[in-house]
Formats: sequence, C-alpha cells, structure tokens
Amino acid sequence: MHSPSQVPASRAMPERFERTSATSFMLWLIVLGFFAWSVNKTGVSLGDLWGGIPQMARLVGEMLPPSTARLEAVGWALLETFQMAFVGTVVGVLLSVPIAVLATPHLSPHPLVHHAARHLIAFFRTVPDLVWALLFVVSVGLGPFAGTLAIVIDKIGFCGRFFAEAMEEVDRGPQEALSAMGTGRLSLIVCSVFPAAMPSFINTSLFSLEKATRSSVVLGLVGAGGIGIELKVAMDLFNYDEAATIILAIFALVVLVERLSAALRKKVL
Repeated sequence: MHSPSQVPASRAMPERFERTSATSFMLWLIVLGFFAWSVNKTGVSLGDLWGGIPQMARLVGEMLPPSTARLEAVGWALLETFQMAFVGTVVGVLLSVPIAVLATPHLSPHPLVHHAARHLIAFFRTVPDLVWALLFVVSVGLGPFAGTLAIVIDKIGFCGRFFAEAMEEVDRGPQEALSAMGTGRLSLIVCSVFPAAMPSFINTSLFSLEKATRSSVVLGLVGAGGIGIELKVAMDLFNYDEAATIILAIFALVVLVERLSAALRKKVL
C-alpha cells in the first residue's frame, strides 16, 4: 500500500478550488450583492413565515374534511379542464410540425423562412400562456375556447422548438442518399426525417400534454374555462372545504395524466 508521499503524480487528488481571477471575484460580488438586494426588495422574512404558520394551520383545519356537496359540478369542471388540455395539445402539436420543419436549417426552403419560423416559435414560447389566455378572453370571450387557444399557442412554441432540434440532430446520411436518387424535399422529410425523429416527437408530445393539464388549471383563474374558476370562487367565498375538494381533484387528474403518459412512453418508445 502506498504512503501519501508515494502516490504517483498522475493519481494525485486535484485541488478542490482554483484561484479565481479578479474579474470572476468581482462578478461573484455583484451576483451576491444583487441577491441580497433582491431578498430585501421581495420582503423575504423568516419572522413572517414563522408567524404565518398558525394561519396556515387554521386554513388547513377549515379545509378538513373536504366538502362533497358539489362533487358533480367539480367532476364536470375537471373533465372540461382535461378536454382543454387534450384538444389544445393535439392541435398545437399538429401545427408545430410544419413550423418546426421551416425552422430547421437544412429543411427550410430559404434562410429568411428559417429565421422567420425560429423567431415565431421563440415569440410563442416567450409569452406566458396566462397572457395568451387574457388576450383570447378579450378576443373570443370567457370560457374554455379561450383557454384552448392559449394552450395551442403555447404548445406551438414548446413543441416547435424541440421538434426542430430533433430534426436537426437526425443522421443526414439517409437524407443525402435519397436526395442523390432525386427524391423531392417533401418525400425526403416524410420518409427519412420524420421516422428518425419520431421517438423525440412522441416524448415531447406526451410531456406537452402533462404540461398543458397543469396549465389549464391556472387558465381558469382568468376566466378561460376549466376548474380554475371553481377554485377561485371557492376561495373568494371562503368555502375552504370545497376548495380542498377541488385541489384534491386537480392532484388526482395531474397524477393520472402523468402515469398514463409514462405508461405510453414505455410502450411506444
């Protein structure tokens, strides 16, 4: 057994910390200073957190046991929530495929089209779905249609990015072979690119459905349909036992969708 002094240089333990430069040290100071300032501006207080524990305990006490008075209404609202998520995801995924093709450099017909599609996807992805819901509520009125449209736009931004990246990473060997045989662009995409990128498409689509299910709950808070409006009304009227029922129903829906999505991934991929 080697003593510490006999350990070869190639096996010596690396230094835990490297000496930082003056620039890096200043950057760390700026980050830490901004963090401290942000903590102060956001009103973070351990005292307030500790003082709020009795109020939280009282709230939980008023939520128990959950109310069963409006189970049927909650069930229909929960079904509407999933329908919004499902329709919005399916339509969004279908619309994102051609946009993602245009956003893929070697598949786009022109660099200008490629950049335009990339910026469109980035714009759809950058604006939160809650903002889209507010815009559609003003445009088409209250209800699930506004929420469904918001989910469609959000899924185009989300899936469009990952679909384009998946098609960029596909092996170009088969594509080049088909091109040499005189295969057209559309046939090349359908026969070579899509089959190779399909596992990524399926995985992204299933994850989008999970994400849309959670998002559709929040969209109801601004009047865009779903069970969110039921939760808001229950909290506004201090019906905390009814709110507990709605929260448990939302939890059950999200868990069910995630389990089904995981099972489909294992079976398909």
